[in-house]
Amino acid sequence: MKKIFIYLLGFIIIFFIIPTLLTISPPKENVEETISNIEENSEETVKQQEQYDYQKYKTIKLLHQESGQVEELNIDEYLYGVVSSEMPANYEIEALKAQAVVARTYTIYQIIHNSGKHENADICDNFNCCQAWISKDERMAKWSAEEAESNWNKILEAVNSTSGKIITYNGEPINAFFHANSGGITESSLNIWGGIDYPYLKSVETAGEEGYTQYSSEVVYSKEELINKIKEKYPECEIDFSQENCIQIIEYTTSSRVKTIKFGNIEMAGTEARTILGLKSTNFTFIIEGDNIKFSVTGYGHGVGMSQTGADALAKTGSNYEEIIKHFYTDVEIIEVNSL
Repeated sequence: MKKIFIYLLGFIIIFFIIPTLLTISPPKENVEETISNIEENSEETVKQQEQYDYQKYKTIKLLHQESGQVEELNIDEYLYGVVSSEMPANYEIEALKAQAVVARTYTIYQIIHNSGKHENADICDNFNCCQAWISKDERMAKWSAEEAESNWNKILEAVNSTSGKIITYNGEPINAFFHANSGGITESSLNIWGGIDYPYLKSVETAGEEGYTQYSSEVVYSKEELINKIKEKYPECEIDFSQENCIQIIEYTTSSRVKTIKFGNIEMAGTEARTILGLKSTNFTFIIEGDNIKFSVTGYGHGVGMSQTGADALAKTGSNYEEIIKHFYTDVEIIEVNSL
């Protein structure tokens, strides 16, 4: 009886239970596909965590102008300091990404074209000469304790998520100028800096900049102060304020900025007048009121290339960093630096 039970159990296992288990087991190809998907996802996760491998521009030599010291930094580490210094961290992330790509492009352009500008260094930390830069410790100290960590993480995201990306025209890195606020329209490079006509630095309009503090400003001088300011550069300057055209704008650029202006017997470029008088832009008007001359200024900066407030305004309307860049720079492409 016991043997019959064993034979019967074996019969049930062989002819019923085993086929059923084989039927419910996943097919071999499905198992392989699942494993493959897991491996692919793992590889993608690792790839996202890896730093971009700059084959040529791994590090830059940064001149600290105040101390005269030269510091060697990983290029993206250097860009953390540039982006956090050049653009407010409360700007939209796509605007910060655009700034990161612009700053990386500007840096590489300087390395290629201006290698002898600074002895033993590729670039300096003075915004009047190259790009502004600030160390992480200094930057964190300037932010409030509540926002410092999140701000820094936002800067890291902007730079790291665009690692290796640069802007090119005809396959070459562009001279990626940028400024604070265009006043609604950027300037062509042809109208400043000795008339250099970069084909990618054309005048373009941008909406939404009027909501920023950099959009407008005023400077007031007394007649005596104005003459003294100009005499610092032109001692022979004389202004007869009894004459109707004692101060006269002679010519405007295509973007309505002052190209040439005359103060009494002295004629100068609008860019020079801006420097002498400490104006934030060459997009200005003036009015003589009694003993004072008031200059009303629109925008902040030279106006060439990307407007930072314009970038933020575009980001707020849904534009991504590539769209922002291609708005401000004409006929450019965004590529991997290693493909140069």
